Amino acid sequence: MRQPRSQIALAAVLLLLGLLVVVQLRAQQAGTGLETQSSQDLTLLIANLTTRNGQLRGDTADLERQLDGILAARAGGETALGQLRDDLVRVRLWSGIDSASGAGIRVLLRGDLPAVAVSDLLNELRNAGAEAITLNDQRIVASSVIAPTTDGGIAVDGTVTRHPYTFAAIGDPTTLESALLRPGGLLAVFSNSREGLRVGVQRRERLIAPAHAPIGDFQYGAPTKP
Repeated sequence: MRQPRSQIALAAVLLLLGLLVVVQLRAQQAGTGLETQSSQDLTLLIANLTTRNGQLRGDTADLERQLDGILAARAGGETALGQLRDDLVRVRLWSGIDSASGAGIRVLLRGDLPAVAVSDLLNELRNAGAEAITLNDQRIVASSVIAPTTDGGIAVDGTVTRHPYTFAAIGDPTTLESALLRPGGLLAVFSNSREGLRVGVQRRERLIAPAHAPIGDFQYGAPTKP
């Protein structure tokens, strides 16, 4: 029994070795095809590969430059867009389209005061750096008009208001307060020239200036083209 098994095993091993030899011979015969090429053909093939590799490297460099340009343009566009947004916020605040809040001073005047004196006080606050001003909770903007009424009061942009007058000015509290309370300043002139007028100035950490009422559209004016 052992002899037939040994013969079978030996036959299997010989068959496997034969198959491996055949496969190796066929692989050697197939080769890569380069061994049949002449030296001139091989030189030309190498030159073509070198040229193609150079072209691919050039294409890669061009694509990298285009990518850098796109990224730079995107970054520049985002920067410009951010600047435009910041400018729009400032314009809307200065024009009174949006409400504003921040530190500043509150000025209370108890007593009669003519429209021209109210206008002078508003200008004093603007000159001192006030960024947003209200008079009796009404937003004052660059186009605001302070006019006298027939009964001795004042009208702010056509809305009648009466004393006591409360001004709220958003800005640096120290600068605003110093401008109003300096010796010989406007409030000192008011106090000395108007009997019974009481003046109070207070610093506030947070004041709110509501948005100005919508302004009508221009009927005759238009933006000037560059």
